[in-house]
Amino acid sequence: MSMPMPMSPPYNNQSTMNTDGMGMHMSFFWGKDVVVLFAGWPGSGRLGMYILALGTVFVVAVGVEILSVTPRLKPRGISPVVGAVIHAAVHAVRMALAYLIMLSVMSFNIGIFVVVVAGHAVGSFVVKYRALTAVARAVEFQS
Repeated sequence: MSMPMPMSPPYNNQSTMNTDGMGMHMSFFWGKDVVVLFAGWPGSGRLGMYILALGTVFVVAVGVEILSVTPRLKPRGISPVVGAVIHAAVHAVRMALAYLIMLSVMSFNIGIFVVVVAGHAVGSFVVKYRALTAVARAVEFQS
């Protein structure tokens, strides 16, 4: 006797999964009706709050890139333990912000994804521009 093979679940063409009346997107979508990080934020149907959420995520992504450059911290009078604590604190803040960015992207909203990528690009540009400017000044000073 042959055993019947289990049937796969029926294909659902919708991009949302409903649980307790809430919709959660499971694929990228475009629109201002999204939940980013906190329940009810930015709120559905409120364009101004969506733009604020985009701006916030952009600034956080820029901040992550700027914090990724660890300055050589050894001013006179600071012990190695204090310097290590400062570095660890900056690293903890950077990682917390990076995880918030990751969770924002997991909203599957294309607008959020675009501003995160743009924020990382702008932050990287700022960091590299500052570094190259410092190198150019050092070379100019030595000449």
